[in-house]
This record gives sequence, structure tokens and C-alpha cells, in this order.
Amino acid sequence: MRCSYIYFMRKNPDRVSAVAPEHAAYWRGLELREYLGGPFADRSGGLISFETDSHDDAAQLVADDPFVREGLVERSWLKQWKVE
Repeated sequence: MRCSYIYFMRKNPDRVSAVAPEHAAYWRGLELREYLGGPFADRSGGLISFETDSHDDAAQLVADDPFVREGLVERSWLKQWKVE
């Protein structure tokens, strides 16, 4: 199933900048099928799209994201995306 994870950051630019390399390495290191991801141009958050076996698997991947673990995500959505 294709999932999209959209997230917006808390206003803590120094901490976000410090954790961003770990966040990027985490997602790239997972080597997920059909992975696409990156920040919004204004750096207020980002979007990640990937294939996974279940919503539970996707939710665990998001929970393990360094931005989430460090409490830097203000709000987010994880949705199944039906690409047609």
C-alpha cells in the first residue's frame, strides 16, 4: 500500500536543524519501496511517500522518525494514498 506522511514542525529552528540530518538518514536508510521525500521549500515541514505492507507498519516507521522521537513535529497526517 502507498502511504503519504505529511508533517509540520514546531518553531524550534536550531533543534530542527540539528536533528534534520538524522531524520533524512533514517528515512533513506530504510530503503522503502517507492520512497520519495523531502522538506517543503519554506522548511515548515515535509512530505514523505512510500510503499509498505500495512498502516500499522507505516505508523511504526513514523513513530521511529527522529523528528517525532525528539518532539519536533507539531502536527502530522499519515494516510493511505490511492494513486490512480
